[in-house]
Amino acid sequence: MTSAQNPLVRRCPRLGGPVAFSYCLRCEVEQPCFKIVDCWWETFDIVQYLRDHLPEDRFDRLMNARPKAKITSLVEVIEQARQRVRD
Repeated sequence: MTSAQNPLVRRCPRLGGPVAFSYCLRCEVEQPCFKIVDCWWETFDIVQYLRDHLPEDRFDRLMNARPKAKITSLVEVIEQARQRVRD
């Protein structure tokens, strides 16, 4: 299914390929990606969605999150992929 058929699939700037919105909600160790607002703001009101669906403390942490160093995030993504393959 392409992103034209499903607007909740888009190209991930971190991974370089298509991902579903559901992945963006849990890719950071069961927490939303720190770039979720940057990626989805044109599709729908992502800030309001997160405000409605996250506990206040998690929402605040996400809105104030600073991106990790590129190498750190790459190592974490690789480790997450390895864990998924093992499970």
